Amino acid sequence: MDKQLLLDLSKEELAEELKKLKQPGFRAKQVLEGIYKHHYRDFSEFRNVPNSLKTDLEAGFLIDPIVSSESIVSKDKRTIKYLFEVQQGSRIETVLMKYSDRNTVCISTQVGCPMGCVFCATGQMGFSRNLSSGEIMGQVLFVMRALEVNSEKLTNLVFMGMGEPFLNYPAVMKTIENLTDPELLNFGARRITISTVGIIPKLREFTALDSQVNLAVSLHAPENELRSKLVPANRMHPLKSLIAACKEYTDKTRRRITFEYALIDGVNDSDIQAKQLISLVKGMLCHVNLIALNPSKDYPMPGSSQERVNAFAKILTDYGIPCSIRLRRGIEINAGCGQLAQSQQTQ
Repeated sequence: MDKQLLLDLSKEELAEELKKLKQPGFRAKQVLEGIYKHHYRDFSEFRNVPNSLKTDLEAGFLIDPIVSSESIVSKDKRTIKYLFEVQQGSRIETVLMKYSDRNTVCISTQVGCPMGCVFCATGQMGFSRNLSSGEIMGQVLFVMRALEVNSEKLTNLVFMGMGEPFLNYPAVMKTIENLTDPELLNFGARRITISTVGIIPKLREFTALDSQVNLAVSLHAPENELRSKLVPANRMHPLKSLIAACKEYTDKTRRRITFEYALIDGVNDSDIQAKQLISLVKGMLCHVNLIALNPSKDYPMPGSSQERVNAFAKILTDYGIPCSIRLRRGIEINAGCGQLAQSQQTQ
């Protein structure tokens, strides 16, 4: 029988499991502190629970969902890509990006991705399954432990790795609940960002939460026909409806939304398309994040030149649209946006 993953359990669910083992209520707090405060990976590390309980837990549960791990480090040592094997033999990738003022982890929510965005390596590899909340959390805790070796801390977390977070909505929301719970990781909600291509029903569900978690929406094109070619999900969630849902989000939450836009040479980077994008988002509480498309194996078009990226950004800012150009990181190790796939495919 497969062991149950402790990281999949809420506080209440863990308490129930320990109650079945005839343990007093305070044991749940001790176990949770060991996992989330001390980042224990194995029951043998616990010092404040009896050996009999450790034996019972070992028999039925796992703490760490990560079966094996490999890492690849960029030339500048500022980006580390982790290849993890999790349950069922599934492989996922997670990226740690180090900046002068922060350490950001890019987390996967699915094995592969069903969205099929034509320029994205993860979309090109297809979809296997959703990750459980514990498998998502396991990535966070692994990176936290890796940083602690050098007395560093994780400061920011983005759900921008493999998969579409809003197609694994319950597991992602449960992960965020455990991340931000003061009794567990106590990670600030405003330091978390969810990135989606725009699954409108889930976007509206997220809006209703009125969460402090940041929202980013991947646009990549300013009109329907082109976006449907680049991002097939647009056929089900067309641009006009998506933008209306985004405006509902900003109106209700009064929180700024980020629009991600990967610039592709000669495809979506013209002056006319910049002005179309302005018409699409003007008047909304938003920020446009531009990046030249990173290369992937099965998409032939290159990213826009730095000159073209700068020109596109200037048009947006001249018309009063807040805009930034994202720093490209870890490209040579296939750790950049849109480059995550299983390592045997990317190396």
